Amino acid sequence: MTRKLHAAAALVIAFLLPQSAQADYPDHTVDLVIPYAAGGGIDLLLRSLAEGFSAQFRQSFVVSNRTGAGGAIGVAYVARSAPDGYTLLFVPALVHSVLPLMQSNVGYTEKSFAPICQTFENQMALIVRPDSPFRTVRNIVEVARGKPDGVSFASTAIGTITHLAGAALADAAKVRFNHVPFRGDGDLIGQLIGGHIDFASVTLASAAAAGPSVRVLAIFADTRNPSLPDAPTVKEQGFDVAPTSFGGLFAPAGTPPEVLDKLGNGCRIAVQQLGYVDLAKRLQQSTGYYADAAAFAKRLEADVADKRKLLQRVGLIK
Repeated sequence: MTRKLHAAAALVIAFLLPQSAQADYPDHTVDLVIPYAAGGGIDLLLRSLAEGFSAQFRQSFVVSNRTGAGGAIGVAYVARSAPDGYTLLFVPALVHSVLPLMQSNVGYTEKSFAPICQTFENQMALIVRPDSPFRTVRNIVEVARGKPDGVSFASTAIGTITHLAGAALADAAKVRFNHVPFRGDGDLIGQLIGGHIDFASVTLASAAAAGPSVRVLAIFADTRNPSLPDAPTVKEQGFDVAPTSFGGLFAPAGTPPEVLDKLGNGCRIAVQQLGYVDLAKRLQQSTGYYADAAAFAKRLEADVADKRKLLQRVGLIK
């Protein structure tokens, strides 16, 4: 009988200990991994989010920039981490929905992570020089139809969201643009201003930062952005194209539901803090930048399907 009692007690302890650990979460530092260099827009948003989490949970949430391979190194690191809530990932959906399709050896798939919350939504802008003869998106398309590959289009690297915005426009309009890739928005805007590029696709925040040095012809969005109400959408100009760089916080697949719920609730509160709200406005975020885990997961699933079709149409995957 004694052995049976001891066995029963051991089972009870084994059952209770994990729940107790989860109830105390977090009891030490949480690593928030972003696979890009410090100083960019989403890096700033993550640092503000980390402050909100730290204040709520009275525990350190530390931002860790793990760069390389277009983001794949940092993402794969989190995918291999213990699913305990102490190593999290902050990335745009592109990392989730495009990189695994374009690179078979990235070390993770879209199934490697559990969405926690969406916390940003960067819209894209189509820009030209202030003295450009192009006044509308249709002007660009008409010239491209008459001169295939004769219109130069700048964006960041192939497969990035700014590149896919321009590629989606070319696909919808049935034209070809001469794509010129750059490492960042700052580099390509300089070339645009210098007259070396006809038009460019950049984040709306980068377009706003350039000020009167560029002219915004359109934004890639379903509706106009309140921060730039006079800029029509590409859709308004006749082309059903609105790719958006949305993203947020993920945990490794297998993270306990109780931990995910805690983080989800914490995220909802953190994005409502004045510091985060003000920063989101300064970075030209759309009004719908936040979504809970369920809505975020649904949007990600749709994005994987949409991006697969687009990548196939533009010849980036089979």
